[in-house]
Amino acid sequence: MKLKALAGVLAVAGLAMPGMASATNGYFSHGYGMTAKGMGGASTAMTKDTFGGANNPASMVWVGDRMDIGVDLFMPDRSVSRQGSNGPFSPTGQYDGSVDSDSNYFLVPEFGYNRMLGSNMSAGVTVYGNGGMNSDYNAAVSGGGTSFAPSCGAGTPSAQPSNMLFGCGKLGVDLMQLIIAPTFAYKVNANNSIGISPLFGYQRFKVDGLQAFDETLNMGGGPFTFTSNQGYTTNRGYDNSTGWGVRIGWMGKVSDTVTLGAAYSSRMRMSAFDKYKGLFAEGGDFDIPENYNIGIAVKATPKTTLAFDIQQINYSDVKSIANGVANSLWAPGTVQLGTTNGSGFKWRDQTVYKLGVEYQYQPDLVLRAGYNYGKMPIRDDIDSVTFNILAPAVVEQHLTLGATWTLQNKADLTLSYAHAFNKSLTGTSVTSLLGVGGTETLTMSQNSLGVAYGMKF
Repeated sequence: MKLKALAGVLAVAGLAMPGMASATNGYFSHGYGMTAKGMGGASTAMTKDTFGGANNPASMVWVGDRMDIGVDLFMPDRSVSRQGSNGPFSPTGQYDGSVDSDSNYFLVPEFGYNRMLGSNMSAGVTVYGNGGMNSDYNAAVSGGGTSFAPSCGAGTPSAQPSNMLFGCGKLGVDLMQLIIAPTFAYKVNANNSIGISPLFGYQRFKVDGLQAFDETLNMGGGPFTFTSNQGYTTNRGYDNSTGWGVRIGWMGKVSDTVTLGAAYSSRMRMSAFDKYKGLFAEGGDFDIPENYNIGIAVKATPKTTLAFDIQQINYSDVKSIANGVANSLWAPGTVQLGTTNGSGFKWRDQTVYKLGVEYQYQPDLVLRAGYNYGKMPIRDDIDSVTFNILAPAVVEQHLTLGATWTLQNKADLTLSYAHAFNKSLTGTSVTSLLGVGGTETLTMSQNSLGVAYGMKF
């Protein structure tokens, strides 16, 4: 099958998968390709598979003629709670509650292909799920509070129970990102290579349950409206976004046992989510942030390779991610949702450390293990926690395992497993500005199990 057909098949399959999410380092995946995922994500100076378009384009020229196809079962466990709510608009405990997310299983596909063009050049493609965010809270708060939104019957005997963000009905968000990365790599000399991958991105997004931020409320001196575009904040179904960027990379074999690598990915300029121009800053903008990584791989013994990466993800460059949660609550009607300075998630930049080991246990069996750490991008101040109920990306530490079995006919089978340890964050609720207050707690843990089939030709 030709390269174009193979890439097209997987791209269509990826876009058709509902609810794809892979939030481990912020909303990025902890690794790309099953080999990297088994090594804590360390991959910048490795040359094992065809995922250079996601890791380091310069690696592809060392891979040879190869194809990889795989899928990861991602299993996050998320819960949120509020405690100590009180104030003039909410009797003590009325908006307290604890809710678990109901969506716990996601399939994340991946595909890579590489073809040598002579001995010093290669062309290929990597198709991968960059990451995402997902939550699905069906329960209302347990304290008996009712929604603030007029469409939910606020202030009437028919008022509906409040969800955790004061709307009614299901509360949750679903963001999926898929990237297609055609890749060209070139050996500058016997020990150094460079590579480039144009990045073509697709995003799909929806959110439900934010009626209180979309409608005109009459509270504490109202009426006022939080959004700049009523009707374009919540419950609009899925919207799509496309855009582009570029990743460049270098790889150098500095000795028989040491390889270095570095890669840089530009900010991906994505089209706006028009259906949610009243939610995201800058009229629905949600670009994929700039990120870059450096790495080293050391062959410590003839059978053992150690790899270490450092990755930087610059979330603060994207206003819809970086703006303060309270921006649109301090002075409703002044800095509204959807405007340049409208509320976001207040994520800070994230630095991720990835350590992996690979051991040739038998001629046909390679074993792997890894550790991945990145301090959560969410802060614990009053201006941070509340909106992140939608995306409680608080995990920091991951342990991983992996293995590759060499099969007949130049094929191999790779497995990976990752566990993100349970982590909680508690902070003062920004809803004190709405007369609710208290503190909120975000909790998450994760497991993932993946399999990939690779073939040399």
